[in-house]
Amino acid sequence: MTASVANDDGPQGLRRGAVGFGGVLFQSITFMAPAIATALSIPLGISYAGGATPLAVILALVACLIAANSIGQLSTHLPSAGSFYTFVSHGIHPKVGFLVAWGFLLGVIVGGPFLALQMGFVVAGTLNAEWGWSNDTWWIWTVLVCVLVFALGYRGITASTRAGLVLGAFEILVFVGISVTLIFQAGSDNTLQVFGTHYANNPDYQGFSGVIAASVFTILAFIGFEQAAPIAEEAHEPRRTVPRAILVSCLAIGAFYILNTYASAVAFGPAKMIGFTADDSNPWQNILARDAWGGIGFLLVFLALVNSIIANQNAANNSSTRTMFAMGRIRLLPPEFGRLNPFGSPMLALCAQLAVSLAVALFLGFHYDPVTGFGLTATILVDIFAPMYILLNVACLMYFWRFRRDEFNVVRHGVLPILGALAFVPAFFAGAGIPAFSFITALPKPLWYAGPIAGIWMVIGVIYLIVLNGRDPDRILETKRVFDEA
Repeated sequence: MTASVANDDGPQGLRRGAVGFGGVLFQSITFMAPAIATALSIPLGISYAGGATPLAVILALVACLIAANSIGQLSTHLPSAGSFYTFVSHGIHPKVGFLVAWGFLLGVIVGGPFLALQMGFVVAGTLNAEWGWSNDTWWIWTVLVCVLVFALGYRGITASTRAGLVLGAFEILVFVGISVTLIFQAGSDNTLQVFGTHYANNPDYQGFSGVIAASVFTILAFIGFEQAAPIAEEAHEPRRTVPRAILVSCLAIGAFYILNTYASAVAFGPAKMIGFTADDSNPWQNILARDAWGGIGFLLVFLALVNSIIANQNAANNSSTRTMFAMGRIRLLPPEFGRLNPFGSPMLALCAQLAVSLAVALFLGFHYDPVTGFGLTATILVDIFAPMYILLNVACLMYFWRFRRDEFNVVRHGVLPILGALAFVPAFFAGAGIPAFSFITALPKPLWYAGPIAGIWMVIGVIYLIVLNGRDPDRILETKRVFDEA
């Protein structure tokens, strides 16, 4: 039964059962932005592992599948738009859940600008390199993608997720097609040695040390696999579809990354992969696509990258607005955030996301440049999401041990969450630029600001928590509430 979205007398209900499995699945898939991750994120790991990067991607996939198991297990019992904070509130403590909600808000603040800036420099850079357009046009594309995503979100979750499915399918088909072509063209150069340490030839990180270092950075390409969870209240049979979507999306895009990384290695030459981005910051678009399909390949990859950013920002918009809605519903944000428009979308959350995305993206882009602004926001996201993944793994263990002991499985609810939590510790240190491992170096300015920004934000959250705990502790306890169909 669909809950009303027109009543202004108290919390409103999101539209139950509005999204089928395909929409839920591509909510997670498009949040990972598989085309952009292949072209721009995974190459960070290539600089460490060289031609052994496919093995590093496999290790990252295993770490993320473990986390996907934990999140999927929790979402089976706790389908909520609050997702992250609801899980942690039940598994660990409502006060920790509150801080997760507060941290997620920072992710909301920087996530939109992160993607909008990416659109700006990808489009402006390509138009400048190919047709001589000015790089100064970046802000136009930044504004346009924010407005487009707002319009998709305004029309409701059904329209938004359908758009995500179409956009996600396009980028995947383009990159799979080019990868398969490159593999066939490689002929006798195809080799399974890229799945070992033979080509891990970075002189500073030879062998398995380079693979481990690369896996920390390839983990970043998987961020978003869990983002089916925030739309659980609008999903059809959420206790079944959401956990399945989280696991399937992680596994499917992991296979996608392995295929693409293998194709790039055998096409470029695994012994030369350390220099994959040395002469071109976007070799998938400017080198590999042309080698496979000529000019049409270049154009299709460019369109796939643009498509990937739009789809990613659309999925991020769905997640962030549902989380803000959930926080408004329990009065952690002003209650107006808990109001829906006639299409069932959180109206004030949509407006807030649009305003923040434009303001932060334009400020960073003009104050520094769009690439530097993108790097700063990306680093903040890592500083926020890595600790949340750790807490979600811990929450899974504690929730099933404390409240569902009859279902507790030593491997699924014990060993795997512990391994999952440990796997994201190096990723957090890398994002924060804390040289706790040999392959992590301190970050340069302004990327160095990411850690203090995240730290100051969380200190403010602790102060807010103390104030709430003294004045109205029930609002903190509400982070445990699951607005189920019943």
